[in-house]
Amino acid sequence: MSPAAPVPPATQPGRQSPPQGPVHTTAEVLATKRVGAYQHLTLLAPGVAERFRPGTFLAASVGTLGDHLLGRRALWIHQVRPVGGHGLALQVVVEPVGRGTGWLAGLQPGARLPVTGPLGRPFALPKEPVATVLVGEGYAAAPLFPLAERLRERGCAVSLVVGAADEPRLLSALEARRSARSVVVVTGDGSVGVRGRVGDVVPETLRRAGAEVVYAAGPAATLHAVALAAEEHGAWSQVALEQPLTCATGLCHGCPVPVVGEDGVARTARACVDGPVLRGDRVRWDDLDLDLDLDRRHGPDRHLPGPAGGAW
Repeated sequence: MSPAAPVPPATQPGRQSPPQGPVHTTAEVLATKRVGAYQHLTLLAPGVAERFRPGTFLAASVGTLGDHLLGRRALWIHQVRPVGGHGLALQVVVEPVGRGTGWLAGLQPGARLPVTGPLGRPFALPKEPVATVLVGEGYAAAPLFPLAERLRERGCAVSLVVGAADEPRLLSALEARRSARSVVVVTGDGSVGVRGRVGDVVPETLRRAGAEVVYAAGPAATLHAVALAAEEHGAWSQVALEQPLTCATGLCHGCPVPVVGEDGVARTARACVDGPVLRGDRVRWDDLDLDLDLDRRHGPDRHLPGPAGGAW
């Protein structure tokens, strides 16, 4: 199948369109909380929360000159909520797996953090109410929760699949049950929910939900499985793809994603500005290095800025 091209998100009646374009600012850490394997940071970043759309990400500068850690890490935005006396604040999810992400996870309330965002292209929202399935794995499930909220506002039926290697890496399972009509939980070790891989449960979930649109965020191998299942089911898929980046602004062209254009011609997209959200049927998955994705998640903290969660 060849689904129609995505359209920009339409404005929800009663909701004003957010300001356009990213901003560079210094965020203040308002709160920090350890939940399982992840550190949740609540940030006050003037201008960023007001511009947020589900699927966009935040680039944060890490370290100090003395630490020799200067660099940027990109973080999925998990929530945007008003905080008394501060206005809108945003929450990001960090998985501390190395020096950079460990430094971020160690920030305390009151710390200052240079950030740029929101960056990238968001998920496109349906113009009419449709049945949707959202699939997320690990920390990368973070942007699916605000997406579920926006979809419910539009009258869409939302079903959710959340998975992880084990229970500590399962993101917000309780929040998932409040966010969707039905939830399937999958863990690799069987500690919670169904034992197995996230991709294994997707075809049946799509069938039960009568899904017309499928959204996914997670490892590239999982996104590939979701895109294939969606195409076989006859649904349109959007995937939030994580790729190692350097600048997160599109200038360096260092985050290539092999895709097929609307004209059927193979070309290369930039994950940071042409993504992170791409049509699942447009990614040339066989030409994408899925081994890089696995190495990034389980290796040392070599995670460069990109449209990703805490492990980058």
